[in-house]
Amino acid sequence: MDAHIKKVYVPMTETGFYILLCLQEPNHGYGIVQEVKTMTGGDIVLAPGTMYGSLSKMEKDGLISFVREEDKRKIYEITALGREVLETEKKRIDRLYRNMKEM
Repeated sequence: MDAHIKKVYVPMTETGFYILLCLQEPNHGYGIVQEVKTMTGGDIVLAPGTMYGSLSKMEKDGLISFVREEDKRKIYEITALGREVLETEKKRIDRLYRNMKEM
């Protein structure tokens, strides 16, 4: 992961984190919104503007890739770089949680 990607994506926003997490399997924007809403018990509802802006930026930066179009919906999936960024963020969150428990 180059310095630019690390600077932009670590630490990640909740939106970015959940997008990458949900794209472990190919999905579209609306599907991600629904999955995040379910996963968080409705605590996090991604706004369409935020969602589609993030998808566009992540695709441009190579974290996700366009797979195909289904019923006028763009389907995306996480790339190897996206997995690397997500794993880096997971390790950061694990460290925060571990440190909190030690206090």
